[in-house]
Amino acid sequence: MELRDANVTIIGLGETAVALARLLRRVGARPFVSELGPRRPALCTALDALGVPYETGGHTDRAFDGVALAVPSPGVPLDAPLPREMRRRGVPLLGEMELAGRCCRSRVLAVTGTNGKTTTTELLRAMIDACGLPVLLAGNNAVPFSAAVLADPPPAFIVLEVSSYQLEMSISFRPWIGCVLNLTPDHLARHKTMADYAAAKARLFAFQGEGDAAVLNEDDPCVAAMPVPPGARRIGFSLERPVADGVWFDGTAYRSGETVVAVAADSPLPGRHNAQNVAAALAVTRAGAFPQGGVIAGLRGFRGVEHRIEHVATIDGVDYYNDSKSTNVDSLRVAIESFGRPIVLIAGGRGKGDPYLGLGPLVRDRVKALITLGEDAPRIEKELGAFAPATRAASMEDAVRLARACAADGDIVLLSPACASFDMYQNFEERGRHFRACVREGTSRDNIEEGSS
Repeated sequence: MELRDANVTIIGLGETAVALARLLRRVGARPFVSELGPRRPALCTALDALGVPYETGGHTDRAFDGVALAVPSPGVPLDAPLPREMRRRGVPLLGEMELAGRCCRSRVLAVTGTNGKTTTTELLRAMIDACGLPVLLAGNNAVPFSAAVLADPPPAFIVLEVSSYQLEMSISFRPWIGCVLNLTPDHLARHKTMADYAAAKARLFAFQGEGDAAVLNEDDPCVAAMPVPPGARRIGFSLERPVADGVWFDGTAYRSGETVVAVAADSPLPGRHNAQNVAAALAVTRAGAFPQGGVIAGLRGFRGVEHRIEHVATIDGVDYYNDSKSTNVDSLRVAIESFGRPIVLIAGGRGKGDPYLGLGPLVRDRVKALITLGEDAPRIEKELGAFAPATRAASMEDAVRLARACAADGDIVLLSPACASFDMYQNFEERGRHFRACVREGTSRDNIEEGSS
């Protein structure tokens, strides 16, 4: 792509916008950042250091001055006013992932899905690192793809966590190995229908060809039905049955055909959902022909991801788990199913409109008490209160206090909100950190055993 001396407007100011500005400067373009919201001092300081102009507090005509290309940040909807006006004026739009992919000199292993992306990508990074190979983790996490592409020297491999927002703007992005983990209702406010959501996810494979691999969950009908282009190798993973080419789990061992490639005890992560994540990662590493010894060493040493069913502490025989990343109903289901002991569940926040009632039988069988908080607390109580005794908490401190009061030796206290955090917190990370602090606050070290994190 020839961008030398081209004016490029970046729509939206965030960490990704700053990385994009750096990348555009490297290829000789002249970036300009236009942000509808207020000034963000740290990010503006970073742009000042780069000599990149910007505007905040609204879009002006400067965003259109001689512009050859516009790049919306991943969180900016394509029907927002500025992208819509760019299209009306005939200015091409390109996604950050698409632009970074065209500048990338590393082999990309890209993972998407509704749930499990972060755990699977972190696990893949650990596996490849344990093989002694240069690898970076980037994408829909703390490191933008654009920042990873700027690494000098470039790593041999980039493991990329990919969102549907990034994929909907993909017009040529071609990962060496692509993997779709699962598909359940999420982000429908943006994608409108499950068919549109699935179509966005399927774009991960759309431009693959000879020498590439598409890794799909054979247990998920929506994923298994995704088309794979001619020339790309199709590889499956399953927890339910053998697969012709890929990895399947028989309950005790992960197999490729009949060959055991790992055993359940190689992974310390709890729950069926993590067995799925492990199977997916093993399928990806086998598609890439990574050394088996390093792959298993990485698996054995991997202790999970912060805020994803993260063990916080054991207090008076009660295990406390932080699953603040649980922002939808399906992720709450997965968390509850991960434990075979009685659960005191803390749930609630800003709901996404999905019904909770379908979780009723699972809550009845596994949850001994339900603590609700946040905007959706009344709805959760209405739909699940018949299946477990429910108590409203005024704050996270209050929720932990109530949970501690009704948990007994051998129980689990689980924060798994099934909701976004924005009614009370900046993000799910802040919510999870606050939960951890509340658990540990005021507790004697004589009766607390810290979690692995």
